[in-house]
Amino acid sequence: MESQSTIGGRSAVLPEVLIVEDDFAFSQTMLALLEAEGFAAEAVNSTADALDRFSARSYPIVISDIYIDERTGLDVLRRARAVEPECAVILITGQGSLDTVLEATRAGAFDYIAKPFPLDRLVQTVRNAANAWAARRQNSLDETATLPGPGEYSPALVGHSDAMVETYKFISRVADSDATVLLQGETGTGKEMVARLIHQASPRRARRMVVVDCGALSGSLLEAELFGATRGAYTGADRDRTGLLEAAEGGTVFLDEIGEMEWAFQQRLLRFLQEREVRPLGSNTAKKVDVRVVAATNCDLRGMVAEKKFREDLWYRLQVATCQLAPLRDRRQDIPELVSFFLAKFARQAGTQTSTSSVRALRFSDDALVVAQQYGWPGNVRQLENLLERLAILHSGAVVDAAGLRSALSAMDPTSQSQTSPHQPGSTIAGPAESLSSLEEDHIRRVLEATRGNKTRAAEILGIERKTLYRKLEKMRLAHS
Repeated sequence: MESQSTIGGRSAVLPEVLIVEDDFAFSQTMLALLEAEGFAAEAVNSTADALDRFSARSYPIVISDIYIDERTGLDVLRRARAVEPECAVILITGQGSLDTVLEATRAGAFDYIAKPFPLDRLVQTVRNAANAWAARRQNSLDETATLPGPGEYSPALVGHSDAMVETYKFISRVADSDATVLLQGETGTGKEMVARLIHQASPRRARRMVVVDCGALSGSLLEAELFGATRGAYTGADRDRTGLLEAAEGGTVFLDEIGEMEWAFQQRLLRFLQEREVRPLGSNTAKKVDVRVVAATNCDLRGMVAEKKFREDLWYRLQVATCQLAPLRDRRQDIPELVSFFLAKFARQAGTQTSTSSVRALRFSDDALVVAQQYGWPGNVRQLENLLERLAILHSGAVVDAAGLRSALSAMDPTSQSQTSPHQPGSTIAGPAESLSSLEEDHIRRVLEATRGNKTRAAEILGIERKTLYRKLEKMRLAHS
């Protein structure tokens, strides 16, 4: 069934829409909204009813919640597109995850919307689906792909906010291509994790993913690291060295902090992205390599281009597929889930280290969760993870309350506005008889023990620079232990 409407001043045929939603009030709201826009729409409240409808007929557009009853919106999606390959299925949910978005995208979902969402967004999505349906009416294309098995992809990203669902959608859309990807976002937002998930979800997942910190190496060292070098190419080059681009053949290279790359090297990288060839330092022979490039930065590359600090042609070459990762302060609704996820992770690790399964996860009180959601988290998810690991190691009770969290935040971030008191419940401060220096030394020893002597990780948990930790260890006569 089709209806007539006017889009952009012209008459258009609108496809019929089926709504699958177990919340009656919400389904009626969507029904009324779409009918007001000129769509012929009907609604069912179970997957069984939807599948029965598909047994009798097809629909050009289907809107379905994912979590409905014993079946899911993914079952609706597959049946709808099996009956009508051109069907545009729009999935909506308040519990989005990377696995479900990947599965939905590979099964041919038109879009995936996280609740809550403005109703005008739903209308625009349906209009987009209607336009796509109209364009394909004479040229049916079945784009259904073979689906991966459940749990094939690591659930490393946590959260169901709209920002996270958009990130899941981006991963699912770019995973199967070889397009260069640029990930942008503040420090600690998870750019490397997203890069790894893109690699894991891609056909290249059986090969290597190589990580290169572009900000840690000078231009000449970075060139040798990426492209390799022949014996004698520079002082100390006593043998031929294979570059990381060649070593990652068939896989993925993640170029982190690409905004820190020296200007002179940017031209070399641009040439590689254009030609996909490597020529080691000291060699006259170039070699084709097959690698996928994912780059990341916390810099404003557009501003750097304007200031002539980053090549404009390289910036355009990197912008094939871009994703802006949201800071934690813009997805506060994910914080309780992140807290639960990380505390459970650290409890499992503690159980493994102590060869016991009786280790219980620390938990946050309701008021502590409120404090966590109100805090700005300048270091984003990485800061939250480090703080939670610190609490899992050092907190004496089973529950972290608001006072205990404020104390921990103040210890990690002295510039925070958190109110602290060593006498409030949940504080990790010891009795008044101990000196401040002995408390600090005991604190450092416990963190080092928990990290098994990993000083880099210990410094992250303590919230100090590695060199600062070494100075303190020198004072404690533990620097070489």
